[in-house]
Amino acid sequence: MFRITPDPLDPVALIATVQTDAAGAVSLFAGVVRDHNLGRRVLFMEYDAYPPMAERKMAEIAAEVCARWPVTGIAMLHRTGRLEIGDASVLIAVASPHRADAIEACHYAIDRLKETVPVWKKEVFEGGEEWLEGTPVTAETGAQGAE
Repeated sequence: MFRITPDPLDPVALIATVQTDAAGAVSLFAGVVRDHNLGRRVLFMEYDAYPPMAERKMAEIAAEVCARWPVTGIAMLHRTGRLEIGDASVLIAVASPHRADAIEACHYAIDRLKETVPVWKKEVFEGGEEWLEGTPVTAETGAQGAE
């Protein structure tokens, strides 16, 4: 399942789509709207995307993941529209026989999503608004690049 949607994201339902009897682990990443960024108080976020292209890119990421790790299932969802503080903006679930593979594959998937999937976010903060680009977590950025 690879979907762009204006609807709230359900992590339990997403996990159910990837979980199989062969999966000993399911890793879930949830990107959540936070109340601050770059020293500013965030009021809300707005996300926009071109769903056909974004969903195709998500499927390509899944193919990359499946070529590198022994996963038994992978799914990605991203919301569009106005999201409030605490709302999940993106969910990725990866199932695998072993936890290390599930965790590594999930980490790779969110970084690739940030790099390649055409989803745009506008941060509305006290005193203004700004369109932002996603940044994958690397050794150089550490947690600063995290969702």
